[in-house]
Amino acid sequence: MYSGIVVTRSTPTLELFQTEWCPSSHRVRQRLTELNLPCFVRQVPVDKPQRLELLERCGVDSIPTLVGSGGEIVVGEEAILAYLDNCFCEPAEAEAHRAKAEKARRRLLEEVCP
Repeated sequence: MYSGIVVTRSTPTLELFQTEWCPSSHRVRQRLTELNLPCFVRQVPVDKPQRLELLERCGVDSIPTLVGSGGEIVVGEEAILAYLDNCFCEPAEAEAHRAKAEKARRRLLEEVCP
């Protein structure tokens, strides 16, 4: 018999196909953080011909690609950001996430361009 606590979530499951080096993927991940949305992140190969899982699941080989909780497929940074903004409310802490990200960007620029 299981005696642990079972937690159910009302938050939908999202799945993001992306790469760490892609600036558009980075901006989508930042928005997911701002919205406090959990997401399964799938790394895809650099070479498009090797993106077989993405192609089979979504019918595209472009990143970023988001699979929504209802199975909807949203391709490209602008479309994903619009989808997220239309489907999810921004929590109060979103501005704090943006401020922290901006501070980190400034610090990086100061290191690179003294």
